[in-house]
Amino acid sequence: MHPPALHPTAAPHPAALNRGRTPASGRLGPLQAPPYRQAQPVPQTRRPAAGLLAPEEHQLLLLLAEGLPLDAIARRLSTSSRTLRRRIRVLCDRIGVRTPLQAAVWAARRGLI
Repeated sequence: MHPPALHPTAAPHPAALNRGRTPASGRLGPLQAPPYRQAQPVPQTRRPAAGLLAPEEHQLLLLLAEGLPLDAIARRLSTSSRTLRRRIRVLCDRIGVRTPLQAAVWAARRGLI
């Protein structure tokens, strides 16, 4: 068991209660709530889908999210697999992710797919 002075629920110093000051120094102002008690959660920012991605990029994200192999996506988009890989790389660079899976997760978290 903790000694009373070190216990987290121990009563504050009586001088602090009487004068509204901290026990460490009588020169300090009234006690205030610690900053962490005043903190508010940071709201998640959701950008609107309109204007964020080109229609072709949105379609590519939808196909990536389906989990199709790249060859199947290339056939659906009527493009070569090499062009598709370049488009995926450009899209990933633009949104700041490294892999097609991360791109799909990025889009899902923003409600784009």
